[in-house]
Amino acid sequence: MMYPMFDSALLDGVKTVHFIGCGGSGTYPLIQILHSRGIAITGSDVEETHNTEAERALGVTVHIGHDAANLGNPDLVVYSAAIHDENPELKSARERGIKAVERSVLLGYVSRAYNQTVSVAGTHGKTTTSGMITTMLELAGKDPAAVIGGKLPLIGGYGKTGSGSSAVIEACEYHETFLHLTSAVGVILNIDNDHLEYYGTMGQLKLAFQKFALLSRTVVFNMDDHNTLDVVNTIDRPVLSFGIREEARFRAVNIVEYKPGFYAFDVTELGDFFAHIELGVPGYHNIYNALAMCCCVRPLGLKPEDAVRAAKEFHGTGRRFEIKGECNGAVIVDDYAHHPTEMAATLATAKELGYDRVVAVHQPFTYSRTRMLKNDFVKVLKEADQVVLLPVMGGRERDDGSIKSEDLAAELPGSVVVDGLQGAADWVKQNARKGDLVVCMSCGDLYKAADMMVQ
Repeated sequence: MMYPMFDSALLDGVKTVHFIGCGGSGTYPLIQILHSRGIAITGSDVEETHNTEAERALGVTVHIGHDAANLGNPDLVVYSAAIHDENPELKSARERGIKAVERSVLLGYVSRAYNQTVSVAGTHGKTTTSGMITTMLELAGKDPAAVIGGKLPLIGGYGKTGSGSSAVIEACEYHETFLHLTSAVGVILNIDNDHLEYYGTMGQLKLAFQKFALLSRTVVFNMDDHNTLDVVNTIDRPVLSFGIREEARFRAVNIVEYKPGFYAFDVTELGDFFAHIELGVPGYHNIYNALAMCCCVRPLGLKPEDAVRAAKEFHGTGRRFEIKGECNGAVIVDDYAHHPTEMAATLATAKELGYDRVVAVHQPFTYSRTRMLKNDFVKVLKEADQVVLLPVMGGRERDDGSIKSEDLAAELPGSVVVDGLQGAADWVKQNARKGDLVVCMSCGDLYKAADMMVQ
């Protein structure tokens, strides 16, 4: 099978690569892609996961735990964003003069290996939209490469190698990592007040998205999002706009709820009929994600019917309103929502589905986000019938004592704060009942508690 070639600057002469944090959703697809090109891979992570098992099946040597002895003698070291400078493997690589790059740098080279790279950026909806576009290309027989933040059942994981000329990449704005990407099509879904602990102001965040847009040959953007419109108005690139409220090039009209929580609509292009879309995933917000996919049809040389088929057959990615099973007759859903805007969309979808009671189980992620957006979190969580809060998961941050989950609970009458994952699972097992929809929302490890609830 023939594969596109990489830029030589980073990988010229590289025969062996060691991945620190190899079990992550962002590193696994890159391991697949390099492995397919005959590069020998080793890796390490803190625990066994489905990804590490899959990597071993490829022939990758995976070490559990971080130790300088794991490094061997690679030509290149790639580390995930979660890896600190004090990591013994990373320290050893630098001391020995081995080239070491963060995964987003390698992802940038992958983006330039394909003629038709679609990079999907935005504060919300990246994984779903990336999944939709990948589904469209896959069902059209284009065999795309993909690097996605959630598991897509159609391709059996977070990504794939692909032998075609196209690639779909989820482009994360965290610490400007998406500025390593070069795209044929750059998609901006929305720009919201997230990662401001890094950017400082919305102006700086918008500037990063402007740079991302300028690294794209064509820009697809949401005309209904004012922050995105501010950015696009400052660039000199061909654009394709989508929206509902505004007169965008691609517009959703005649929107109907064809079954509880699921939407169908017509898409017009410059006022003329383009396609009739019936979504296979619930939620009004997914209309925008599908419109972004429709905008990609022309640049990718596809047909409107390819978008129609993908919308109908795409049923979501892992951790995006993923139904895990039942507990006491209650339905358990796991969702990656961790920003108030995302949580509002998730809870709105949950309320539309007609359950007797919506129980929101939330694990706040990072102290800075929880502190800065506390009032927004409280406002959104009030939409649930019952709120269960776990302690704040700090991620890369240290607890300075300025915010805790009890501060949210104090403003949410009837809410409870439980002690960790087991506490959340135990509360649901003791209190959930038939007719409930239990929605677990976090980008941390709350999915483990959702699994416990079902078990």
